[in-house]
Amino acid sequence: MDAATRAASLLLEHRASIDRLDAILVFTLAERFKRTQAVGKLKAEHALPPSDPAREARQIERLQRLAEEADLDPEFARKFLNFIISEVIRHHESFQK
Repeated sequence: MDAATRAASLLLEHRASIDRLDAILVFTLAERFKRTQAVGKLKAEHALPPSDPAREARQIERLQRLAEEADLDPEFARKFLNFIISEVIRHHESFQK
């Protein structure tokens, strides 16, 4: 097998792995949002605020530590979780109306 053919084969393997990981991410996010929507409904039923800044800060710190352990840029992890949290709060606010 020549180098170009081997490289093409390796590229296909990497892309197949990436596709599987993307599917895992999507299904994991879907499950996470199902849970946070249940929390939002519970908060609305009991007139609790849609946001919990103290918990959000703890979660961001926790995720940054996990990112460091996983050799992932902690700043990227923080930005990613902040985006998710903003979406969760938006959902929680919609249940309060």
